[in-house]
Amino acid sequence: MSRSQDVDWVVIGSGFGGSVAALRLAEKGYSVTVLEQGRRFADEDFAKNASNVRRFMWAPRLGMKGIMALTPFKHVTVLSGVGVGGGSLVYGNTLYVPRSDDFYQHEQWAGLADWRSVLAPHYVTAERMLGVVPFQGDTPSDALMGKIAGDLGVDPPHPTQVGVFFGMPGKRVPDPYFDGRGPERTGCTRCGQCMLGCRVGAKNTLTKNYLWLAEHHGADVRAERTVVDIWPVGAADGSDGYDVTTVRSGAWVRRDVRTIRAKGVVVAAGALGTNLLLRKVKDAGSLPAVSERLGHLVRTNSEAIVAVTGEKSADLRSDIAITSSIHPDEQTHFTNNTYGLAGDAMALTFGPLTSGNSRSGRIIGLLVAMLRRPLRWLSPGRVVGWSKRSVVFTIMQSTESSIRIRPKRPGGRVNSELGDGPAPLSKLPIADRIVASAVKHTGGYAQAGVTEAVRGTPTTAHILGGAVIADSPERGVVDRRRQVFGYRNLLITDGSTVPANVGVNPSLTITAMAEEAMTFVPSKIESEQR
Repeated sequence: MSRSQDVDWVVIGSGFGGSVAALRLAEKGYSVTVLEQGRRFADEDFAKNASNVRRFMWAPRLGMKGIMALTPFKHVTVLSGVGVGGGSLVYGNTLYVPRSDDFYQHEQWAGLADWRSVLAPHYVTAERMLGVVPFQGDTPSDALMGKIAGDLGVDPPHPTQVGVFFGMPGKRVPDPYFDGRGPERTGCTRCGQCMLGCRVGAKNTLTKNYLWLAEHHGADVRAERTVVDIWPVGAADGSDGYDVTTVRSGAWVRRDVRTIRAKGVVVAAGALGTNLLLRKVKDAGSLPAVSERLGHLVRTNSEAIVAVTGEKSADLRSDIAITSSIHPDEQTHFTNNTYGLAGDAMALTFGPLTSGNSRSGRIIGLLVAMLRRPLRWLSPGRVVGWSKRSVVFTIMQSTESSIRIRPKRPGGRVNSELGDGPAPLSKLPIADRIVASAVKHTGGYAQAGVTEAVRGTPTTAHILGGAVIADSPERGVVDRRRQVFGYRNLLITDGSTVPANVGVNPSLTITAMAEEAMTFVPSKIESEQR
């Protein structure tokens, strides 16, 4: 090695997997640097409404450094979180333990452990750290969910498990979670604008728990740094450490190239970010031994997103983003999603719910629907009041489906392709039944995402996989301990390692799996004694 290490561990990404890694490594006595491509937000920095795209959307080269990125591929459109705190900034606070054996006993990893038992204590830890409680309240959106359950002939909805500090609305109090070691908190005002970024400070984002505690254990979180390369120094397997190079996020010029040397690296850039980063460094020759299975078994959580907008007088808001859940069968779960009064601009991402097996058929259906109701679909005023009058339904399934994300040739543009089993469906039969019931009870109209209507591809906010856990590099990218095959001290702890569709919102599972992965890293003292 030409110079000494700058830090023991570099963690790439500050979402659920990265924040867990940062805290647990710091607690074990290591020096830790966290690299996050997004900016750091104080509560008051979040967008006041969805039309403030510079603070809501992520497109840094266009001057937009918000909390949500939208990435289209051939077979799916991906929504993901960005910023210090990752997906916790933009997600709907919903934290569920998976029910289905489709996840725990999937053939990709079933032979490695009894995962239901192994992960159970880590789910408990994750729930405690993220402050999970059942929602309490009764909103118009919940009443609608009850009517839909009745139409479907299934059990009534139950309150969602959420990471929110309810407390006294608007009242600031000392840390209620970590014996005073956490930040002061403000009680939820039930504005329902969680998915735009919580300006109140009631949402239990990672900056209020894992990351806060990690920084107070000495972790150094560096915002607006995009990682562009990772390569071993000395031994090719990384046993002598790694150099990690970053640039200023979104910079066209004056990129401010920096390199940090570390004993080990945790890649936790989110499922999409990790796949894209590892593909880049593998094809560039920096980490050539990364498994050829990189980019395989990418999951969408078999997800469909549909919406209903009620009549002009309707008020379908919820107190927080997601308040009710229905499990119509063991493989399916759906929730109600609302944006309070601030999400009108989201109307522009939805269009008529169309049918048709071909792209041309769908486009024709879309145009016909718009021409039949031009005031509904083409008037600039269609967005006014949309947020108040609309409910978005996210339907998730643990059924088998996947795509691949990789280039056609090394170093080429990354896109999606089919290959490992059934492709994700752009339309789920249960989704049509849900939205038809919602239309009946609201007197409103159905919608689907614009990309789904035009391209016939699903949209997911819960992308998983691509660097999945396995028993060998011929079947996956990381081993039982989440170490990348072929390398030492190179770990992955985010959703990219999840081997199967979870069928529920996956944030708690990513957290629990990261907690379990960190148990295999010895303390710094133990490491030095070996």
